[in-house]
Amino acid sequence: MTSATSGAFAAGGGITESGVVRKAAWRLMPLIMICYMFAFFDRINISFAKFQLQSDLGFSNVAYGLGASMFVVGYVIFEVPSNLFLYKVGARRWIARIMISWGIATALMIFIRTEWHFYVLRFIIGAMEAGFAPGILYYLTLWFPASFRGRVTSYMFVASAFSGIIGGPVAGLILGGLNGAAGLAGWQWLFLAGGLPCLVLGVLVFARLDDRIADARWLSQTEKDLLSSQIAHHNRDIADHSLWGAIKQPGFLLIALVYFLLQIGSYGLNFWGPDLIKTASGGAAASVGFLTAIPYICGAISMVVMGRLSDASGERPKFVAALAVAAAVGFFTAGLFEHHIVPLMISLALLGAGIVASIPAFWTLPAKLVTGVGAAGGIALINTLGQFGGIVSPVMVGWVKDLTGSTTPALYAIGTLCLVAAGLLLFATPDSLRRSDRNP
Repeated sequence: MTSATSGAFAAGGGITESGVVRKAAWRLMPLIMICYMFAFFDRINISFAKFQLQSDLGFSNVAYGLGASMFVVGYVIFEVPSNLFLYKVGARRWIARIMISWGIATALMIFIRTEWHFYVLRFIIGAMEAGFAPGILYYLTLWFPASFRGRVTSYMFVASAFSGIIGGPVAGLILGGLNGAAGLAGWQWLFLAGGLPCLVLGVLVFARLDDRIADARWLSQTEKDLLSSQIAHHNRDIADHSLWGAIKQPGFLLIALVYFLLQIGSYGLNFWGPDLIKTASGGAAASVGFLTAIPYICGAISMVVMGRLSDASGERPKFVAALAVAAAVGFFTAGLFEHHIVPLMISLALLGAGIVASIPAFWTLPAKLVTGVGAAGGIALINTLGQFGGIVSPVMVGWVKDLTGSTTPALYAIGTLCLVAAGLLLFATPDSLRRSDRNP
């Protein structure tokens, strides 16, 4: 659809592209954001439970890191099949299934007693949640034109920041206030709080989401035509590939590598941020929870600001690279000030602004290469390859800390990998990724 055609819609009935996008966003994004907030909390609640869980069950740092990583193992094995199945049956049914099954599995964490219980159940949780994030990301490409995806994707991932902002303090209060209530430890209550609400959310997803624009009874036919035409216009130069065709696209494996590097940084913050704060401050669980919110507050602000700026410029790789550099500086300075709480918190704030915001900024890139089933499977594959960073990061940092008594060497290594990601985005991406999304 050309600008003139879009203008004709506006002249004919006061309907504009931005107005229809806003209407779709208000209908879809609040529920998606809440679901993603619980998905992200499901990933980081293990970090808040770490101290009590290790104390009660006698797990070492290596055992904790391995158990944390088993979530990712289950996730990566089932992620691509999950997203391909979503493409066949529709997002509404499949995302509802994902939420209900992972909610049940998370609640069952209250029954772990041994390291093997821990490993197996974390694997099951990852397997049940597999495909959720890439499924939502693919779903957004069906509903929003490319020139709006920076903002829309940032709104989705703001939920992950809110999970840290709200989840940190709430986790601290649960761990401290409910420890021993009804015969359950604080960490057991934490897993119940993360799992049971997902059952309700799964039902709401089934009732509220529509698989396609054509199915939306809350849009008029004119609004449906406008939105569909604008999406088709932005996708006019992107072929509808199979999964193998997507893999062969220039730049596809490059951005998968970039995402892997960024995820090493993201999991480094998620799993070890509370531990760094606890070590430096010596505070109680509640105070650590509140301090842990600071990097995610900075990340939420950065997401929204950078999402709008990247939509305005349309040059996505530069923004992702800048955020990766900010994250690298945060990792380096966090290593320098590991035992000094004030400069450490400043470092973690910069780290959060960089690494937390880099993830939604990154997810504007795959849709520039693939669409259709290639996008469904390709987004899942990129996310799968990136999730290996969730295996590397917790185990690596745990091993270094057990070996040296300090996380500093691991923080320096992660910071270096963030710089590598920035370099690849600035100097190695093909023209298809450098093409501006603004007024294509």
